[in-house]
Amino acid sequence: MFPYCFQKIIFADTLSNLTMELQIIQNKIFEIRGNYIMFDFDLAEMYQTDTKVLNQSVKRNIDRFPPDFMFQLSEKEFDILRSQFVTSKRGGIRRPPYAFTELGVAMLSSVLRSPIAININIEIMRAFVELRKLIHGYDELSQKIKQLELETNLQFNEIYQALTELASQKEKEQKSINPVGYLSYD
Repeated sequence: MFPYCFQKIIFADTLSNLTMELQIIQNKIFEIRGNYIMFDFDLAEMYQTDTKVLNQSVKRNIDRFPPDFMFQLSEKEFDILRSQFVTSKRGGIRRPPYAFTELGVAMLSSVLRSPIAININIEIMRAFVELRKLIHGYDELSQKIKQLELETNLQFNEIYQALTELASQKEKEQKSINPVGYLSYD
C-alpha cells in the first residue's frame, strides 16, 4: 500500500541549475483514499525546509487547505506507513503525517513563497500531469486487453462448438455401422 524508500535529493546551488527529475518526484507520489498525494516530510525535504516549518506555515493558512487539499493520515494508515520505515523507537516519525493532494501542493506555492518552493512546485505539477498521462495510458491499455479477451473468448467458443459438432458426427458414424459376425449371448 505504501511502497516507500528514502531518496536524497541533491540540489544545485544556483536556481538556474535547479532541476529535479520527474522520476524522483513520481516516486514520492502515493495513492491513499483514492487520491494521489505527497507527504509533508517529502515536500519539506524538496523545499529544503523542516517538516515542522512547513506544517506551521500550513496551519497559519489553514483556510487555504480544505480536506480535499490536505488531510492527516489515520492511525491505521500511519501504522502501515511506519512499518515501511526501519527506524529506532526514538527516531523517525511520531505523529501521522499530513498528505497533500495535487490541489494542496499547488496551494503550498501561495504559502511558501521562496524561489526554491516556486520552482519545486512547478516540477511537482509536471510530475502530477505525467502521472495522469500514465494512468490514462493504462486505462486505454486495459480497455484494449479487455477487447482482446472478449474476441479471444468468442473465438474459443466457436472452436469449441466446431469440435463438439465434429465429435457428435463421429459418434453418429460409429453407431450406424452394423457389426459383422456372430453375436454371443452370455
